[in-house]
Amino acid sequence: MSWYDLVRPFVNQVDPEAAHGYAIAALRNGLVPRPAVVADPVLRVDLWGRSFPSPIGLAAGFDKDAEVPDAMLDQGFGFVEIGSVTPRPQPGNPKKRLFRLTQDEAVINRLGFNSRGLAVAKANLERRQRRGIVGVNLGKNKETVEAGDDYVAGAQALAPFADYLVCNVSSPNTPGLRALQSREALDALVVRVQTALAESKSAIPLLFKIAPDLADADLEDVVRVALDRKLGGLIVGNTTLSRPASLGDAQKNEAGGLSGRPLMALSTEILAKTYRLAGGAVTLVGTGGVFDAADAYAKIRAGATLVQLYSAMVYRGPGVAAAIAADLAALLRRDGFASVAEAVGADRR
Repeated sequence: MSWYDLVRPFVNQVDPEAAHGYAIAALRNGLVPRPAVVADPVLRVDLWGRSFPSPIGLAAGFDKDAEVPDAMLDQGFGFVEIGSVTPRPQPGNPKKRLFRLTQDEAVINRLGFNSRGLAVAKANLERRQRRGIVGVNLGKNKETVEAGDDYVAGAQALAPFADYLVCNVSSPNTPGLRALQSREALDALVVRVQTALAESKSAIPLLFKIAPDLADADLEDVVRVALDRKLGGLIVGNTTLSRPASLGDAQKNEAGGLSGRPLMALSTEILAKTYRLAGGAVTLVGTGGVFDAADAYAKIRAGATLVQLYSAMVYRGPGVAAAIAADLAALLRRDGFASVAEAVGADRR
């Protein structure tokens, strides 16, 4: 029994958003036990001129304001993605807006890009000593008409402190955001942000985070833009507006994006389609429903070079990343792979 098994019954009695705030505070103050370090060469991923000690990363949404990236690296994540960060502070949608679907090991959120803004995130990133791999996820303010202005502002402010940059164009909780995934809109946005990065001499990879709900034709458009513009990669995918028939929790019909275990099948299917459409020529980050090493391995074999999780921590605790990494190394060796790279897309080749 882990320490999290002991405290989880008490955590479940607390409002989910309040519990998240307490977790950030505990991590910030060094009160969360660290798991044993998993340092296995079979897990190392060399990508974008960087060496990832493990392909298991923390998805955006947990550390929105870059308060605890180093604490999360110490929890066994091979990389950490902070954000989504909006240029100006905004409170997000009215509370209550975060729901545990305990019966389904899922989460529904309609947070709406609550963010303390670029200034806070920049200050937090600026004061840390650079170590590990930390990516920055950018969003737009709700009232912004020209979305490109916000993503460019975010890139200019935070790229100097990031190992990679992500434009989140797939949250279901900001009106009109997902329309940015259309081919024309996405292409224009990619060009603007790439131009801003070039002008600021920030030679870091640019990724876009897409929805798992895209129709096949829309997914083809996204992949075409990624190929034509030589994107650093795609994160597949975000939360889903769909509700699998298997959901049994009483809160299953709350509005917002669904994440957690029920998202695994859908997100992995879209990941595999993306890998096939791109012919393996676009780096993919698989996220959605990862709870154990078998889930992470399925993402890799479907085409993901890196894998992210978040909701699993609600049910397994922050040390879940280290446990997954250790078990993933065993799965790779069992099947004769000497590295993660060898296993990428194995089920699609």
